[in-house]
Amino acid sequence: MLSTGNTADCTMLPAVLDAIRVPRVASGRPRTRPDRVVADKAYSSRKIRSLLRRRGVRATIPERRDQIANRVRRAGRGGRPPAFDKAAYKGRNVVERCFARLKQFRAVATRFDKLATRYRAGVVIASLILWLRANP
Repeated sequence: MLSTGNTADCTMLPAVLDAIRVPRVASGRPRTRPDRVVADKAYSSRKIRSLLRRRGVRATIPERRDQIANRVRRAGRGGRPPAFDKAAYKGRNVVERCFARLKQFRAVATRFDKLATRYRAGVVIASLILWLRANP
């Protein structure tokens, strides 16, 4: 999903989840629900966690320090900490490294294109170039 540059990523999560379409290897409808969402601390909110819970998606999102402090301060009424899988979270760096490599392309990093379709085309071309370099 493509948004304006000054929009927080976490506000786009519902639209991203709605746009997921993964084709199946055999015949059948495409998958529309991921098994797990791995995200950074910016996505750690009650609203996002409840959205993922309603959709049946496991969340691997670390808690922010202020949320931990508030939960500890409330003691018994603070609830238990959300589940966090450290092993699954370690795979997140692959995505971050991909973003870093995409931003080596000047047109992607600075977004000269005014139209979203042209910018998306530039991201697709940059992704293809990176893929072709990695798979000779």
